[in-house]
Amino acid sequence: MITLESDGQLKELINDKKTVLLFSAQWCPDCRIIEPILPEVEGEFSDWTFVYVDRDQFIHICAENDIFGIPSFLAFDEGEEVGRFVSKEAKTQKEIEDFMNSINL
Repeated sequence: MITLESDGQLKELINDKKTVLLFSAQWCPDCRIIEPILPEVEGEFSDWTFVYVDRDQFIHICAENDIFGIPSFLAFDEGEEVGRFVSKEAKTQKEIEDFMNSINL
């Protein structure tokens, strides 16, 4: 998983690749719970680029995209939003995979 480092990098990624943003934070217990399953999800959906977006570092990106709870996922294909799995609730591997299957057209 790529860690987002700048706004410019974000624009490049979402315009050039099928990209899933994972909004998270180090202090978030629900975010830590899903960490062990993320490599498997990434492997299963290898045609997508997964990007870790630190909610505290990029709070403006959260606000611009109406991300008010974490962990949350936002998917882009060729610069267009194609799906969102946004809430403050914990997520299971099955729920994440179901979300990915719903956008993996």
